[in-house]
Amino acid sequence: MSTSTTTYSNPPGIAGATQEPVWVRRSLIAVALLFLTVFLFVPLSIVFVEAFKKGIDVYLAAITEPDARSAIWLTLTAAAISVPMNLAFGVAAAWCIAKFEFRGKNVLLTLIDLPFSVSPVIAGLIYVLIFGLQGWFGEWLRDHDLKVIFAVPGIVLATVFVTFPFVARELIPLMQAQGVEQEEAACMLGASGWQIFWRVTVPNIKWALLYGVILCNARAMGEFGAVSVVSGHIRGQTNTLPLHIEILYNEYQFAASFAVASLLALLALVTLLLKYIVEQRVKAQKRAASERE
Repeated sequence: MSTSTTTYSNPPGIAGATQEPVWVRRSLIAVALLFLTVFLFVPLSIVFVEAFKKGIDVYLAAITEPDARSAIWLTLTAAAISVPMNLAFGVAAAWCIAKFEFRGKNVLLTLIDLPFSVSPVIAGLIYVLIFGLQGWFGEWLRDHDLKVIFAVPGIVLATVFVTFPFVARELIPLMQAQGVEQEEAACMLGASGWQIFWRVTVPNIKWALLYGVILCNARAMGEFGAVSVVSGHIRGQTNTLPLHIEILYNEYQFAASFAVASLLALLALVTLLLKYIVEQRVKAQKRAASERE
């Protein structure tokens, strides 16, 4: 009685696709590093070099003068309102899409992606046509002494519109992959809806949720197009940081504009750091889960 051993090998070309010659790999790495240097590292460095070019006193004066403080405060206010709203919407939308089947589900998914396909300027114009003086509700708002366009509410609405896909889009694939088994098991054990949500669902999505919030906050603070249309560019009142930077640059106050721009650059770096930390925690969580299995 003989025993035969069959050796299975990868189809031709599969190994070659991932084991290119050394010179090919090094060339690709060099091209990637060159691209990052020219289009990312150099511009980012220039922002900080120009910001401190005239000394720390000029820098501090630029970021602490009244208009700059107002722009910083308005930017933080818009983000503080829009991010929690998008957090609530993103969780609700992801829960609805991932856990239930209903008519119009694909339509809802398409609408969530709408801000990715519509220009932010068009989004701002939409709000002007709805809430502006000549818009659908313009006369009613004027009669009741309410201001949306060229005021903080309009800036918040525009910010919410351009940022609402981020949380939902991070959660939907994850919650669809997780399925409903754990929620159903908790329900059979007598857990209420809120108990299922806080003790089963949230722990499973917490890192993706944090990741979506980080991206949403970064976009909210850096949004320019939609906010520019609805703000009116009123200095000290409706200018966010990106709009304030544009005004300073157009007035040839280059040192001040780069100083304020450095604040947004720092925000971007902090966002990248937080993103990296969250990604590492997600990878560690996946490794721990695979080891348990």
